[in-house]
Amino acid sequence: MFYNNLESPDGAVKHSGDNRTGAGDGDDETIHVDLSVINPAVKEICVVVTIHEAAARKQNFGQIRNSFIRIYDAAKNVELVKYELGEDFSIETSVEFGRIYKRENQWRFEAVGIGQSGGLEQFLSKYA
Repeated sequence: MFYNNLESPDGAVKHSGDNRTGAGDGDDETIHVDLSVINPAVKEICVVVTIHEAAARKQNFGQIRNSFIRIYDAAKNVELVKYELGEDFSIETSVEFGRIYKRENQWRFEAVGIGQSGGLEQFLSKYA
């Protein structure tokens, strides 16, 4: 799944769509992940959040309040993990909040909190 592709080819990862206003109650955006149907070749899922048109809008993550991701088990109606982004990102326009990765045949979550000032392209360059 990547940017405007709201669903992975195997259907295991689905994004609810981009909420650019922050309006509304509850979670602004959700990503549903079904690890039971994910392609076996997948070993890691990175959760990266970017600010749409950040340079043109002169915005960065230091200006955003109440930003977080959480891992929620919908079947059990339980929040498993929540990672809140602090206000330490004064120039960053993309942040890798965390990653879901496979180790010893078990899926795990790691909070990362690494920001980039070059947007999504700069983040992707570390994997190219």
